[in-house]
Amino acid sequence: MQENRELALVRLPSQVEGVELSVSAIHRTGKAAPIVFLHGFGSTKEDYADIVRHEALAAYPFLAYDAPGCGETHCADLSAISIPFLLKTARRVIEHFKLDRFHLVGHSMGGLTALMFAHQYPQHVLSFVNIEGNIAPEDCFLSRQIVQFPEQNVERFFADFIDRTWHMPAYASALYASNLHHKVRAAAVPGIFRSMVDLSDTGKLMQTFIGLRCPKMFMYGEQNATLSYLGLLRANGVRLAEIPACGHFPMYSNPIAMWTQIADFLAGV
Repeated sequence: MQENRELALVRLPSQVEGVELSVSAIHRTGKAAPIVFLHGFGSTKEDYADIVRHEALAAYPFLAYDAPGCGETHCADLSAISIPFLLKTARRVIEHFKLDRFHLVGHSMGGLTALMFAHQYPQHVLSFVNIEGNIAPEDCFLSRQIVQFPEQNVERFFADFIDRTWHMPAYASALYASNLHHKVRAAAVPGIFRSMVDLSDTGKLMQTFIGLRCPKMFMYGEQNATLSYLGLLRANGVRLAEIPACGHFPMYSNPIAMWTQIADFLAGV
């Protein structure tokens, strides 16, 4: 374990569905209710390391880790990875750190995983910040490419996906795309994307999200203010947080606004 006075970096051996994992995580201890962060596809736990730089969140312990197939986490069978697999991984990691009641923050793929967790284990979730996590079919603008651009060779699909993403006319697209080869194993992509599309199309995610009894905030970038369901969320008591000068990635395009919104939301829970 490597540690400094602000956060600790640990490696956690684990097993999910018979698959050996070595999970890389960062965390900080403390006495307040902790925050658990789940990163999106193509991102890592370091998306949330800057929590230690924000005084408004200084009282909160936190946990963030690299999902299987991503970052520094090792997964012995990349073909096994899906959203249900990531859900079980989240459960194992949270149990390891003995977290009972916590705030949950998830972005994109991590937002979908967090939604499934909050639905299945509501007794553990104090609040949920959903940062453009999938709750409707229209949210699959990245993952649906597994259907739109069929390709048997996973390396070729991933290379083409990166190229398409690099050229998207959205904030941080090129920055995000340039890191994908370093942050994601190509063999993990098909299982993740197919399960995201399937759940978004058939999983009644909107009903699940609205039905959660904990306080909820949905965060989205200014470029995505045309999402068709924002009015529905507002009408059902979900707090909305629009991040200026931002697309799908507030942690890259406007992190100050992201952290400010999270801190303000948690202060009111």
